[in-house]
Amino acid sequence: MVYKRNKLIYLVFVYYILFFCFPDTFAGDENGKLNTVVIDPGHGGEDPGALGLKTKEKDIVLSVALNLGKLINEKQKEVKVIFTRNEDKFIPLHERAEIANRNNADLFISLHANANRNHNIYGAETYAMGLYTNEKNLEVAKKENAVITFEKDYSSHYEGYDPNSSESFIIFTLIQNTYQAQSLEFAGIVQDCFAKNANRYNRGVKQAGFLVLWRTTMPSILIEIGYISNPKEEQFLCTADGQMKLAQAIYNAFLEYKNQIESKSAFNKQNLILEDSSKDTPIKDSTSIDSLNDSIVFKVQILSSTKQVLLNSGTFKKCKEIKGFTKIYEISSNNSYKYLIGCSRKYNEIIDFSMAVRKFYPNAFIVATKQGKIIPLADAVKR
Repeated sequence: MVYKRNKLIYLVFVYYILFFCFPDTFAGDENGKLNTVVIDPGHGGEDPGALGLKTKEKDIVLSVALNLGKLINEKQKEVKVIFTRNEDKFIPLHERAEIANRNNADLFISLHANANRNHNIYGAETYAMGLYTNEKNLEVAKKENAVITFEKDYSSHYEGYDPNSSESFIIFTLIQNTYQAQSLEFAGIVQDCFAKNANRYNRGVKQAGFLVLWRTTMPSILIEIGYISNPKEEQFLCTADGQMKLAQAIYNAFLEYKNQIESKSAFNKQNLILEDSSKDTPIKDSTSIDSLNDSIVFKVQILSSTKQVLLNSGTFKKCKEIKGFTKIYEISSNNSYKYLIGCSRKYNEIIDFSMAVRKFYPNAFIVATKQGKIIPLADAVKR
């Protein structure tokens, strides 16, 4: 118990460092280009994944993955496509992440199909590494993480993670990928494209602790393309036409995300801040950061700068286009200025708002505040 407690404290500390010290990490090479994408068809070999009436998850996701890779190779010739597997072969979860890291990938896409005892459930959902907010997310992550039982001596590869232990799972949900903001942004684009291009029911963007995403060092998402346990949806998933429509939707999302990150760079962003700051006069905000007394309040951080940014500068011009926007909050801490929008005591509400914000500020992410100070998000969500 002492060992587990010490490890939990250590991992929470790592989470704190990642979240507060590297929130705005920019994906891509030094020129902001998306050069390499790793496509990861889940399961394979002796691990069939979820089972439908007619098909196996491992076969469906492999077909979608190969179609997606072909689209990128044909239409984005400058992008290198790497598969964690391109045949019916089992690849350990830790090796999938290492393939991406070893090749300095700029994006990691893991493909899966879901299943549920309730055969009426259907639709697509996309996950990023992070805190789960309900039991359904927890069960999906536990199911996908249970794949490690096919590996020999799996405990040595995942720092003692036990797929049967709730305490062990909680430890991993506390760790957020350094690229969480970009992962969530890409996940949102994927879900939009599923609805628009493949006529899939949008089950939303979610977060949970997936081992396959845990060690990736780039924006990473896990896509559940549909429910193989739903007979009607299984029929769509197992057809060549359905698999191509799903691949096309993911490709469209990939292209939109690629264009977004390549249209900006951290250097140009900082120059814009300094240029705007020299032109405008400040707007004084006399309203308290947290008007809810001693309560924990969730907000969305859209910017962090070593220099103070004037609240009426062009940097925040897009805020007025965000539904639900009311004002900008400024918090000064650790020799930097952080700018937040939104205000909710409910984490689920701020997640919805953050999705709208990221359409205008792709690197935005959720923070928790108390008495005008930012506190660890993990502590806030657990309460």
